[in-house]
Amino acid sequence: MTFGFTRRTGTILTAAVLTLFLTACLLMPGKFAADLDLSRTGNFSFRYNGEIVFLPLTKKPEDSEKFEAKSCFGDEGEERECSASELAVQKSDWEKERAGRERMQAESAKSFLGGIDPSDPEAGRELAEKLSRQAGWNKVESKGNGVFDVEFAITGTLDHDFVFPTIEGFPMANAFVQISKRRDGTVRIDAPGFGQPASPLAMGGMMPFLASEGGMPEGGEIPVTKGRFTLRTNADILANNTDEGPQTDPVGQRLDWDVSSGTPAPPTALLRLSE
Repeated sequence: MTFGFTRRTGTILTAAVLTLFLTACLLMPGKFAADLDLSRTGNFSFRYNGEIVFLPLTKKPEDSEKFEAKSCFGDEGEERECSASELAVQKSDWEKERAGRERMQAESAKSFLGGIDPSDPEAGRELAEKLSRQAGWNKVESKGNGVFDVEFAITGTLDHDFVFPTIEGFPMANAFVQISKRRDGTVRIDAPGFGQPASPLAMGGMMPFLASEGGMPEGGEIPVTKGRFTLRTNADILANNTDEGPQTDPVGQRLDWDVSSGTPAPPTALLRLSE
């Protein structure tokens, strides 16, 4: 009896951990090219062409949860074989509990995803329409399995911070690129979405727990991240974590980061604008 309870509780906790992972990391890049041009005067343009993966819409691991009968006991407390009717009641109760848990998870996901139901076959089209209404999203096409082919371009002036991507109606979405302006005239560029935390390797932190439940369920599919992020600027480059450092460019200097699922650290750079 104890084993059945522990197994079921572990399954619930596994689902909860996976839900937390998806809410912490809703988006990841697929195959892409991203470019940021930033002048010493603070004018900038940012472009992202390629795939964005919306993880809640990707194919999920196959459900490995199965009904397990609890022990039955006689009048004297001795363990005995359960009757067919007792097993039927146990299975009915288990199915009701499971259905209720799935409804609760679905409602929680919808509230976190701006009302989009990830189990709805039309969810991809709905998300594409939502993004297409926002400035900068010049092309958004659903390719299925949570993968979207996008063309994004925007220009502006750094009188405020910049984050890509943002999704209207979503409480939060993990950033691919962040530009943060400081009081001392410097600007920090971070690309957390182009590093290991946004890749399938982020699942590594959950592997010990999943292993205790019999391993990662089969059937899940997460697309591959592969692309390049390029920063061009005529501002002073104070720090960066590229492999080759600043390269000469017609604009001034260029930083290149090759991004993949094995990228050891997210791209980052610190620039000084003209006063």
